[in-house]
Amino acid sequence: MVLTDGTVGVASVPSGASTGIYEAHELRDGDEKRYRGKGVRDAVSHVCDIISPALSGMYACEQDEVDRVLVRLDGSEHKTKLGANALLAVSLATARATANWYRMPLYRYLGGVDAYRMPVPMMNVLNGGAHASNNMEIQEFMIVPVGAPSFAEAVRWGSEVYHTLGDLLRRDGHSTSVGDEGGFAPNLGSDEEAIEYLIRAIEKAGYGTDQIKISLDVAASEWYAASRADDVVAVGTATSDKENGDEYILPKRGQHLSRRALIDRWESYVKKYPILSIEDGLDQSDFAGWCELTERLGDRVRLVGDDLFVTNTARLQSGIEQGAANAILIKPNQIGTLTETLEVIRLAKEAGYDFILSHRSGETEDTTIADIAVATGAPLIKSGAPCRTDRVAKYNRLLRIEASLAHPDFGLL
Repeated sequence: MVLTDGTVGVASVPSGASTGIYEAHELRDGDEKRYRGKGVRDAVSHVCDIISPALSGMYACEQDEVDRVLVRLDGSEHKTKLGANALLAVSLATARATANWYRMPLYRYLGGVDAYRMPVPMMNVLNGGAHASNNMEIQEFMIVPVGAPSFAEAVRWGSEVYHTLGDLLRRDGHSTSVGDEGGFAPNLGSDEEAIEYLIRAIEKAGYGTDQIKISLDVAASEWYAASRADDVVAVGTATSDKENGDEYILPKRGQHLSRRALIDRWESYVKKYPILSIEDGLDQSDFAGWCELTERLGDRVRLVGDDLFVTNTARLQSGIEQGAANAILIKPNQIGTLTETLEVIRLAKEAGYDFILSHRSGETEDTTIADIAVATGAPLIKSGAPCRTDRVAKYNRLLRIEASLAHPDFGLL
């Protein structure tokens, strides 16, 4: 984004491996001879040929109006015409250009004087599910250094536990190759064994489970989709379960679980382990199950809707009205513009829902989510393991922000 005086703003947009069916559309070319169908020439042409002429002459500082034009140009419910990746890149570049024009860091431009709270990092140190080619069903096993006195110390604590975990896995003969988000991706006996490895690493690194908690991203929509799509696997299961959408199939182990059995499992984990949050513990369409899960566990842990809400105000409002979940994951590329992202955060705050800024499995070096987290006072941020430059870039940006703040606030309320 280039302003009339030559000021420039640049942004890039990530991609997700595990995506919700209600997300805004990521436009790819589909030409198998080029980038195996993942090219984005069409999205780029939409920026150059449609979006650029429409925005020419507008005031970049009027972010909400710029974003309204972007949404209107696309005109579809899920940004399928121009592509949410095209829209978001322009939306974020506009904000960056304006911040640069004002000679302000992005977090200060977006958050003003209220931008002083640092988020607690949620580090994905063991990968499973769609993020790794191993046998672990749960997609992300995260460590959350809630007891650290500052963001900088939280990064140090997390890094020490991460490398201690690698030592433990190697000592026991497990692979320490990493998954999409930098976490180790070994084959283990069970998902519970993965949690126990995290606890051992926390304690061996010299910390307690009151200082560093564990969070899970189940990504149960991947399991529910399997039960709906695979009639062969589902043969022999209760017909009522199938008809009621009450069956989940863990794809890597072929285990069948009813909704009630799955909720029972999460409740047993909460009783047994130092669990801070469970993300996508049920399917994105299973609102009845989410309400039951929230009723049973909502006063003990954060129940985070990712695929359930997809950073969408209408879906979040529906969840609020029904009593589903008590927290939301915020991924700007799920909705397509900065303004819509901030509207969802505003609604979550008003409803008393926690919100967590989040990366995607297919990340770039862009650090915008770090600035948004500080600008909005997000209590938590997901940016992967302290490994791989696309993940570490976000942590480095947050370290610089914390160092620039006179009196940064840190820690969960």
